[in-house]
Amino acid sequence: MSKRQVKIYPRFERIWHWTQVLLILTLLFTGMGLNGLHHIIPFGPAVIFHTIAALLLLVLWIFATFWLFTTGTWRQFVPTLDGLVDVIRFYAYGVFKGEKHPHKKVIWRKHNPLQILAYFGLKVAVFPLVWITGILYMSYNFWEHIPDAGFYLNIVANLHLLAAYIVAAFIIIHLYLLTIGHGFRAHVKPMITGYEEIDLSPEEEAYLIKDEPWRLKEPQS
Repeated sequence: MSKRQVKIYPRFERIWHWTQVLLILTLLFTGMGLNGLHHIIPFGPAVIFHTIAALLLLVLWIFATFWLFTTGTWRQFVPTLDGLVDVIRFYAYGVFKGEKHPHKKVIWRKHNPLQILAYFGLKVAVFPLVWITGILYMSYNFWEHIPDAGFYLNIVANLHLLAAYIVAAFIIIHLYLLTIGHGFRAHVKPMITGYEEIDLSPEEEAYLIKDEPWRLKEPQS
């Protein structure tokens, strides 16, 4: 095995990631204002900014979904139980004993099993819940005439709020995990430059040199 700087996060994935971060933080900030947790932005502008950010995020996710399936990157998010217990054990107490992370990042599987499970849960459960409840919320004028519409609106609003709290909790945990191991800067840098140092087998290195040389950064002398 040889250590090489390999581009594992292409440009679109990095743009998608940071744009998504900005829009989700905007949604959380304006959403907290709409629920009375702060009064930094008046209610009217908060509704406008919240709606615009939601629509932009929906467009971004449509493009991202198309990119994931056309490039085959969706395979990176297929859950696996292989190594999951070891990763959970590491984060539970192994990290506090100075143990090394049990997951070895490779170009074909850049996320550890716990990350994959978290991302998968967000993409197939939490995010759809956000969108379904959000669209029902915004379109209330079209279904307010049905019996007990106010009761159903209350359920929709609380489910939307629940999904938002789950996303907020994910962000907090995500930020915490970025501070352990190699440190915050080392974790964030690859999502800026696209490159990360990983172990390559001779076969993987030969393949990249021959078929995808753009992924490899030349060693600095």
